[in-house]
Amino acid sequence: MHDTACEHGRLFFELYWDPAFSTVVELGSQNVNGSLRDHCPAAASYIGMDMVPANGVDLVVTPGEPFPLADESTDVAVTSSAFEHDVCFWETFLDLVRLLRPGGLLYVNAPSNHAFHRYPVDCWRFYPDAGVALVAWAARRGIAVELVESFVAAPRNEGWADFVAVFRKASSRPLTRRGRIADHSRAMNIHDGARKAGPEIENQRPETFDMLAAADLAARLMQAERAARDAGGEAARQHADNAALQEKIAALTARIGARDAELADLSEARRRLETDLKRIRASASWRITAPVRRVSALLKKGRR
Repeated sequence: MHDTACEHGRLFFELYWDPAFSTVVELGSQNVNGSLRDHCPAAASYIGMDMVPANGVDLVVTPGEPFPLADESTDVAVTSSAFEHDVCFWETFLDLVRLLRPGGLLYVNAPSNHAFHRYPVDCWRFYPDAGVALVAWAARRGIAVELVESFVAAPRNEGWADFVAVFRKASSRPLTRRGRIADHSRAMNIHDGARKAGPEIENQRPETFDMLAAADLAARLMQAERAARDAGGEAARQHADNAALQEKIAALTARIGARDAELADLSEARRRLETDLKRIRASASWRITAPVRRVSALLKKGRR
């Protein structure tokens, strides 16, 4: 049993259980990963029905055949995550109503979305008006049953958007409840047959939660694409700025290289001059003409 199915089942027993009730029948009671039985008052007599013997199954039933229980033999019937696997769930619905005493409640939880999963078949998903349709189907068969509340709940961690409905078999006895399951869940398209005033359908939306999630994902994808384009434009501008800067650096490097070459040439010329000067000073002619250079230097000094 997925997370929201477990929570909605708990809320049903918490809000709708009448101290006058004493018996509960569950269809699809095999305890795979949780059971509605866990939330039922301990003093109640509980009969779990399923197609195969298993943990949580008290009575094995055959699909397509009436349940081997007497008319008006139970106060509450519950089924969760089972109707989608039932090839004729509308007939099963009538058979569950048959078991109820007048004023008895039928709780139905079935998926409104999500993955195909055979057990052993997977046939249906339930939209917001499914509860209204089942009441109309019962009326065609001459069975008086009312829709107390129904809604589609937002998915949580496991992704299932539950269709939740509570039906009541006709009775002159007033309904007793301590609130609505819908008020404890993020729900939309809420039918409330027990409410005397107000809109027929509350929080009415044409989009399913899957559609809303897809639209949100598309919007976020568009935003991400826009951000990527903006980032691409900024990256292109930065690339152009970097290219211009690289050109300036290359030009400056070339100028520095030319200056280095000039300095190298000057250094080489100076070295050659110093070598030539050393050679001249070391020659015999330089020593012979030394007195003449001294006299010439004195004469120049005297003229100053």
